[in-house]
Amino acid sequence: MSVILKKIIFATTFNLCLFLFLMIGIQNSANKSRVDFLINKTIKLPISFIIGSSFISGSIIGSFFNINLTKKS
Repeated sequence: MSVILKKIIFATTFNLCLFLFLMIGIQNSANKSRVDFLINKTIKLPISFIIGSSFISGSIIGSFFNINLTKKS
């Protein structure tokens, strides 16, 4: 199996597990807020969902970047 495929599978399963834990964790969340976009506002969402979903989306985006810190001379 290639390294790229392993990386995609790992990132997908890791982020799905985070999303499941997020859904279980926000069951009793009472604090709700709206997110203001440039055009519209969202419905009232739990603050923990807003923070968790932004973390998960950042994790998904960050898993596709390849940072090579070795020096090539």
